[in-house]
Amino acid sequence: MAKGHRSQIKRERNAQKDTRPSAKLSYARMSVQKACFVLDAIRGKDVKTALAIVMYNPRYASSVIEKLLKSAIANAENNNGMNIDDLYVEECYANKGPTMKRIRARAQGRAYRIEKRMSHITIVLNER
Repeated sequence: MAKGHRSQIKRERNAQKDTRPSAKLSYARMSVQKACFVLDAIRGKDVKTALAIVMYNPRYASSVIEKLLKSAIANAENNNGMNIDDLYVEECYANKGPTMKRIRARAQGRAYRIEKRMSHITIVLNER
């Protein structure tokens, strides 16, 4: 049986909600390993330094993460009323998403499997 009325349960759940500004990209068409190279470089840095790192990083993942970081900054400014100068990247991680399976034809009627991996990327900011 549930503890209390439904509205009471919802009130308690909303009280525990994380209020840190964040942005999440689901089903990004890159593997977790490739995304983590860029995410490891910006973890713990202030947002201006993190933006500079991803702008000049030659990897494909950096262009995707740059858009995501700008979105998280906009969320912090507009939804939470935070000052951009005080923000830093508190958490950033990539989780494994679904894998698309494709087939590559090989010699003598064989078929090799190609796995096109996806990831879910999350960036969480906070104030110093």
